[in-house]
Amino acid sequence: MLRLTRLVLTDFRNYASLTWRPAARLAVITGPNGSGKTNLLESISLLGPGRGFSGARLGELARHEGSGCWAVAGRFSRDGESTDIGTGTEGPGDRRVFRLDGAEPRSQAELAARAAAIWLTPQMDSLFQESASGRRRFLDRLVWALEPGHAREAAAHETAMAGRRRLLAAGRADPAWLAGLEEQMARHAVALAAARRQFVARLNAAPLASEAFPRARIELDDPVAARLDVAPALAVETVLRDELSRRRAADAAAGTSTLGAHRADMRLVDAATGLQAANASTGQQKAMLIGVILAHAALLAEHRGFAPLLLLDEPAVHLDQTRRAALFHALLRLPAQAFLTGTDVDIFAPLATEAEFLVAGGGTLRP
Repeated sequence: MLRLTRLVLTDFRNYASLTWRPAARLAVITGPNGSGKTNLLESISLLGPGRGFSGARLGELARHEGSGCWAVAGRFSRDGESTDIGTGTEGPGDRRVFRLDGAEPRSQAELAARAAAIWLTPQMDSLFQESASGRRRFLDRLVWALEPGHAREAAAHETAMAGRRRLLAAGRADPAWLAGLEEQMARHAVALAAARRQFVARLNAAPLASEAFPRARIELDDPVAARLDVAPALAVETVLRDELSRRRAADAAAGTSTLGAHRADMRLVDAATGLQAANASTGQQKAMLIGVILAHAALLAEHRGFAPLLLLDEPAVHLDQTRRAALFHALLRLPAQAFLTGTDVDIFAPLATEAEFLVAGGGTLRP
């Protein structure tokens, strides 16, 4: 089992300094709104690829009364071996840095290979009413937990796309330079689409993790992945590269790339009723998402030998008593470390003999 055995925060959000050694596989963190429960889970989410579960700007993560920089460090154990992952800024306004066992990792894929986390937050209640970017990030987090190289492909696609956008905006239409960037975009877009497509097929075929939550089917809305249904990868790369070349003038005018892996979207559908999450109630949407997260954890445990850390911020909200009990039962059965937050400790009473209970407040964490 992948376990977070130590978490150290320095000038992060409302924590000036905190060292926490989780004592149980399940941790329940309670306290009033604004006490720092979510901040604690957010810090854990930053110990991997991406910008964590809030997507906050770097300056927003630093404690207001602090030095302007911040740091988060975690020690993970698995199969008797420990891994240290750290991230933060070294000065106000500096870029974010990572450390893996004390050294700078070559890519974020190295972080994804050592540890994985997936989360459910109250902000995700509007996941299916907002833009496609949030749904795409949710899907990609699921994918790179299973396939760490997906994080590297996503970063490379973004870098190539940003370089092409800058050239087009500057009017520097060097054909050879643009062609090189478009070739990179096409190659990485096909790799991303293929990984998403394969992951969706595997997750949709995975056993139901809990009978209390609906089987939710992911439907991929990705023009690149759709091309892979009818043509081999090399042929799709060629088509994308040629199409990007033809769209240079249009993309320069639009200020963005109108073709690429960043155009993908996903739908979540109740497999039994056909109800789309976008048309479902908040409670139904949350039940579908929990079903996906539980199935993903079981799938990861089967294929990588360990389940991701589960960061569940206010998971009981919008769930009736039956589904709350089913969620707690599923967490007890899964071979995964889970962190749960809430304002009402009584809701978590079924976990009283299994979980570590803590109270957040005043920049501290106490039993």
